[in-house]
Amino acid sequence: MRNEKWKDFRLYAITGENYHPGRQMIPVMEAALQGGADIVQLRAKNAPKREVLAKAYALRELTLRYNVPLIINDHIDVALAVEADGVHLGQDDLPLAEARRIVGPDRLIGISTHNIGQALAAQAGGADYIGVGPVYPTGTKPGRTAVTTSYVTEAASQISIPFVAIGGITPNNVDEVLRAGARRICAVSAIVGSDDPAAACRQLLARIAAADQQPKEGGSSQAVTIRVNGREERTHAAHVQALIEQLGLGGKRIVVELNGVIVVRHMWTQTPIAEGATLEIVHFVGGG
Repeated sequence: MRNEKWKDFRLYAITGENYHPGRQMIPVMEAALQGGADIVQLRAKNAPKREVLAKAYALRELTLRYNVPLIINDHIDVALAVEADGVHLGQDDLPLAEARRIVGPDRLIGISTHNIGQALAAQAGGADYIGVGPVYPTGTKPGRTAVTTSYVTEAASQISIPFVAIGGITPNNVDEVLRAGARRICAVSAIVGSDDPAAACRQLLARIAAADQQPKEGGSSQAVTIRVNGREERTHAAHVQALIEQLGLGGKRIVVELNGVIVVRHMWTQTPIAEGATLEIVHFVGGG
């Protein structure tokens, strides 16, 4: 069984060798890891397969030393060959169900999404995490319209699996992304294009940590781990009503059971969510 600790990641670093001409990939990515990046993705869109494989082997050795997951973009065969922790797929790549059949249950599958419909489909299809973006225009996705922070807010309220905001994110705009609801950030040029990737990572992580201490409306300053319908969740919701809104169920016909006791609707805002809470939420659809 895989280690579920990967879900605690905060900073997802992607290789982008075009952003650091004259510097080798491994020293740049090692500096990112030293700065606190806790997931690494190999992205080499236009490289020959043999070159991708060689880079993947080198990154696999590096990430094992730092005990962080390695994700391979697109190339499922390469991910299997180097025993990477997972693969990341776009909307036009192999379908999620087929990818899962090939990689099995113990490897991660991430899916790039550009709207809430794609996000919900990826979640329902068994993706382990999704990318939400591009939040801003970015050279890594030329021609792709930015989704803006409004999609980040949609994902934060409706998606229960981990999501990572990506696309044009820098220390200058990351606070806006975090205010929109992101708690995991992915950066390419802001990290690997920096003269000091370790410092860039530390700066981004400091902003994420600061955002974690800022309560939202109906939210708590500290995230807690709970179980919702048998699934582990992390939430900043301070009370049942805030959790229902976070899950995208506001205004729905639902019954909430907290730790074995049904919570009547008018008490939702007065019923706190605590560490280790267990909730069963039943959503009535149509006439049922």
